[in-house]
Amino acid sequence: MEKLDCRSLLEVELTQICLENGLKKFRASQVFNWVQGKGAHNWQEMKNISREDQRKLSQILSLQPLAILRKQCSQDGTRKFLFGLADGENIETVLMDYEKTESRSRHTICLSTQVGCPVGCAFCATGMAGFRRNLQVGEIVGQVLEVWREMQQEDPEFKVTNIVFMGMGEPLLNYEAVMKAIQVLNSHNGQNIGIRRMTISTSGVVPKIIQLGKDNPQVGLAISLHSVRDEVRDKLVPMNKKYPIARLMDACREYSALTNRRITFEVALNNQNTIRAEAEGLVKLLQGMLAHVNLIPVNPVQGSKVKRPSREEVAKFKRILEAGGIPVSLREEKGVDIDAACGQLRQRVECEMYESVDQG
Repeated sequence: MEKLDCRSLLEVELTQICLENGLKKFRASQVFNWVQGKGAHNWQEMKNISREDQRKLSQILSLQPLAILRKQCSQDGTRKFLFGLADGENIETVLMDYEKTESRSRHTICLSTQVGCPVGCAFCATGMAGFRRNLQVGEIVGQVLEVWREMQQEDPEFKVTNIVFMGMGEPLLNYEAVMKAIQVLNSHNGQNIGIRRMTISTSGVVPKIIQLGKDNPQVGLAISLHSVRDEVRDKLVPMNKKYPIARLMDACREYSALTNRRITFEVALNNQNTIRAEAEGLVKLLQGMLAHVNLIPVNPVQGSKVKRPSREEVAKFKRILEAGGIPVSLREEKGVDIDAACGQLRQRVECEMYESVDQG
């Protein structure tokens, strides 16, 4: 019988498993806290669980932590992790620290949801590498657990405060796994991360945007828009060919009506979309909506024709939005010196592997 991944289970599911296998109900709460709250790597770490119960649990459940293959730390404190999965695939996770407020620091983890990505955005190293598979619930949750465990060694008070599903992959194409991962990470006996502190970024999977508004209205939504012109967005975000801008915006309006929550529209500024017509078109597109625009100067990606705009072009674009009454911010750059853009570290490591094989 194939073992269940303990990282993927809710406490109520663990309770049922314990009862079905002759264990006391309270064992489920203990195990869940060890796995989700303390990031346990093996059964022997669980000091308050008898050896006999450890043996029973180990026959039913697997504890297989992600392997840290490489870790990079930026001058600004951003950390990027390359994790190895059980089947030999690799994924990336980024931890971003923001300035301490009066109450606490903000520690945001950017999670991957797929190995590779089927969308193939023009400025994304992940998409250029193609799509391998969806991540399982435990592999999504495991990224948080391993980053938390690693950071606890530096700061015992460290806590993950925010989650953004903006790493490798299209989250809404792995919808069920992402929704369950959110439940697990929100559990009070585990990481206890507030759902309103989680955001899903999508390239525009229209049916799932509406479903998200119905299923989980507390989760934040970010749209990777990048252009208001279909002919340009078709090239930058190929998902646009299936769900063009008009359909995408209809879904966004329906989402807003369902949730009464503001949507963030992300624009990766590059040499193809910084013209005045784009900025003015964006003002027109978002009039009357609960919306905020996040401008992101693209990071250069090896093999991509998309180039980074000048500071003057970025500032001009931002001024047009402000003059049009659109709330706008320029994303604080994080990890530029450590391959922090999506897929860059994985791309570089795989290139190194291929080069070493060729030279061998």
